[in-house]
Amino acid sequence: MSTLEIKDLHVSVETKEGRKQILKGATLTINSGETHAIMGPNGSGKSTLAYTLAGHPKYLVDSGQALLDGEDLLKMTPDERAKAGLFLAMQYPVEVSGVSMTNFLRTAKTEVDGKAPAIRTWTKELNEAMKRLRMDPKFAQRSVNEGFSGGEKKRAEVLQLELLKPKFAILDETDSGLDVDALRIVSEGVNRAKGSTGLGIMMVTHYTRILKYIKPDIVHVFSDGRFVKTGGPELADELEETGYDQYLPEGSDSESALA
Repeated sequence: MSTLEIKDLHVSVETKEGRKQILKGATLTINSGETHAIMGPNGSGKSTLAYTLAGHPKYLVDSGQALLDGEDLLKMTPDERAKAGLFLAMQYPVEVSGVSMTNFLRTAKTEVDGKAPAIRTWTKELNEAMKRLRMDPKFAQRSVNEGFSGGEKKRAEVLQLELLKPKFAILDETDSGLDVDALRIVSEGVNRAKGSTGLGIMMVTHYTRILKYIKPDIVHVFSDGRFVKTGGPELADELEETGYDQYLPEGSDSESALA
């Protein structure tokens, strides 16, 4: 079993007005095979947490720890974090012109595993994974995400997840921009990855619709840079009915939080 531990994490960003603290003592533990849903209003710091764990240089760690199987993620470069078993599915996947999906995926697999996969085996695995995600085989020869629709980009993220087989996946609003059919297909891919490898999942979302397809074991409310409540799947249903007002900082309201 693997464990991802976040301990009293404080993180800031540089703004025109100076340094601004975003995370204010986030603490969370995720074990192999667990799915944790992180819910909360815009501006609460959910994506900051995701990108800090992945190693984005914009986010400055003031204090706290992030450990993967006891190893300090915060001392690793982003590629070292990926090799350690961490994966981030981005809310807005970037386009990479001139690099085919095939070359990108095989290079990533080689770096993560420390050895290149056999061509014949790799080609079969790639084709089968694309078929399961209902991706046109021609996409393998196209530049990474270039000209892809929002749904196609999200399928490409899950394609990476299935092929790279990380220990932990951070899904940053993977449901945004997806229609019902694409949401179901993407969710099925995430569930396959969890079922085949015992993947641990940290799923950032505003809405409960993805939770109908990817069942969470634990639901957390995240507000003002920290976890403020934890419960079972029923907590997501409560949030659907009541919203986030009761969890907002004093003096805030849902409209300002969503600005």
